[in-house]
Amino acid sequence: MKKIALSPRETDRVIEMAWEDRTPFEAIAYQFGLQESDVIELMRRELKPGSFKRWRKRVQGRATKHRLLRNSKINRFKCSRQRAISQNSISKRR
Repeated sequence: MKKIALSPRETDRVIEMAWEDRTPFEAIAYQFGLQESDVIELMRRELKPGSFKRWRKRVQGRATKHRLLRNSKINRFKCSRQRAISQNSISKRR
């Protein structure tokens, strides 16, 4: 994993984004500079073993988590019902 210093708030946000079905790994890379393998390592380190296994099973091969597997008509990072996410790393929290 790259040595990117994330604050506890940023770490929580990355975990939250990783659990969201409609947020692709590319969105996390865009906002935090973490590639998919970095996110996997972060999740392995921060989650309980059972939670990590459940998350891995859930996202592996999921079309909405990988931009290349997505429907080409979907060109957003987020669910349409989610608050706006911009280049602000923690835009959902105040």
